[in-house]
Amino acid sequence: MPLTDTMLRNLKSDGTPAKLADSEGLYLYLSASGGKLWRMDYRYAGKRKTLSFGAYPAVSLKDARRKRDKAKELLANDIDPGAQKKAAKEEAEAAAREQALTFAVVAQEWFATKQDSYAAANIKKKQWLISLLNERIGEKPISKLVPTDILGAIRPVEAAGHSVTAHKLAETAGQICRFARTCGYIVFNPADGLKEVLKPIQTKHYATITDPAAVGHLLRCIDEYQGGAVVGYALKILPYLALRSAELRGSRWSEIDLDNALWIVPAARQENVKDGGMKTRISHAVSLPTQAVRLFRELRLLTGADELCFPGRHSASQCISDMALLNGIRRMGFSKEEMTIHGFRAMFSTILNEKKLEWGFDGDIIEAQLAHNE
Repeated sequence: MPLTDTMLRNLKSDGTPAKLADSEGLYLYLSASGGKLWRMDYRYAGKRKTLSFGAYPAVSLKDARRKRDKAKELLANDIDPGAQKKAAKEEAEAAAREQALTFAVVAQEWFATKQDSYAAANIKKKQWLISLLNERIGEKPISKLVPTDILGAIRPVEAAGHSVTAHKLAETAGQICRFARTCGYIVFNPADGLKEVLKPIQTKHYATITDPAAVGHLLRCIDEYQGGAVVGYALKILPYLALRSAELRGSRWSEIDLDNALWIVPAARQENVKDGGMKTRISHAVSLPTQAVRLFRELRLLTGADELCFPGRHSASQCISDMALLNGIRRMGFSKEEMTIHGFRAMFSTILNEKKLEWGFDGDIIEAQLAHNE
């Protein structure tokens, strides 16, 4: 006798599992705890199988029969309803995962794998770039993104005249999308080739001095510098080593072996994020010329510091600032159009590259000293 809604409402379990037949293979499985589950047994390819349709009353008697009829229709067309149900479930789960994998989610996952390779200042810049992209495309599934979506997030920045930022956004989007493709989240990189459709960056070089006679004048001015002694020693040492300002200013005596004329600039200086080691996050070996060794020895006698080589005027636990070095250059009469602190690196590179054939050494040595090598 087929089941009725009244029978189902009044049905109670006596603690023993039971099967209550309805019609055409449909039955209600009554569990020991009182659960009421719709099921249908069938055979496919010579194997006995069971199909579940859900629980009563969430699935009504009418709905259960409708599902049974659909399953029987599939069987009549030689389709396994259980296999189709499993495939549909997997497809729905895949679609849900796809929706959940938004650009913002993948960007965060990518950043978590890369942030240790960035200096502290660059971490903030990268987070800012990601936030700009997220404003436009953060909530979109990354698998649904097309190049025009990402370009649409970059064009307003470019239109506002921030060409460098626009290119950085394209670079960051490309890094995130390459990561997504490698992880199997997407098939193609929608950020590929974006830089090619952006306006080229108008390169602005750091002001520097490269004429030998003018360089000589600069160095003599530094030798005669009348400002703070620590800043003076930093300015005297900087031309010999061509390091970045933060790498020099944040130096520790523990990094420098004056007896062997060798300085190992660490990949990171964790205790002070303001002078956090190498920009490349790769330790850098710097051979010290005799002049630099002498200047470092004089500096140590002057400051008596145990940790920082270039302690600030007001705190021995903080190094001198980049602005202190820049003010020193300005104090000597060199304008921003003539010389910058980063200009010492450009000076080093330009002059040595012009002289490398004459002096007979490999240009790779210059790049190694500048820490441009990977």
